[in-house]
Amino acid sequence: MEKMAQSENRHSSITYFARPGPHNTDETLALAHQRAEALALRTITVASTTGRTGAAAVEIFAGFNLIVVTHSTGFTRPDLQELQDEHRRKIETSGGRVLTCQHAFGGVDRAVRKKLGTYELEEIMACVLRIFGEGAKVACEIALMAADAGLASTAEEIISVGGTGAGADTALIIRPANAQTFFDMRIQEIICKPRF
Repeated sequence: MEKMAQSENRHSSITYFARPGPHNTDETLALAHQRAEALALRTITVASTTGRTGAAAVEIFAGFNLIVVTHSTGFTRPDLQELQDEHRRKIETSGGRVLTCQHAFGGVDRAVRKKLGTYELEEIMACVLRIFGEGAKVACEIALMAADAGLASTAEEIISVGGTGAGADTALIIRPANAQTFFDMRIQEIICKPRF
């Protein structure tokens, strides 16, 4: 009986956005914060290319273990890091951490596709996750990256925020895993996502 009451206590509704995109960022971050507070979750991963979404997240998630995950350097062209210095400064001076590393669903496999014109396993896994939406794929990917970097524990649930193209439109509660144990990762809840 006690388990049932605890389970009911953890119940939450899902917000579905009419269309994907950055216009959902503020509401996505607010919903993620609300759910983090309700469940006492302290680790948040947020995808941010230029840093704008990460800079907005540090204001909302003050006092949390906030990990802002960027594109890898060279993602769009050699040696370019898309995270803007002003946003990096704001994130880091406000207590957030910036993670820049190889994408969990990219890297060498992407090089094979670009050179030989054939998809490899990691990119196929990314395509499968995209059936839930681009933001859901991103949220899963950055959870793996944060776990691999030792910034998120695989023993605790986190909130992971991703987006479609820019900004944020998806928030999931995930029990992360390391990339080498990908199939141990669990999506516990959908907080919000585009309906498409």
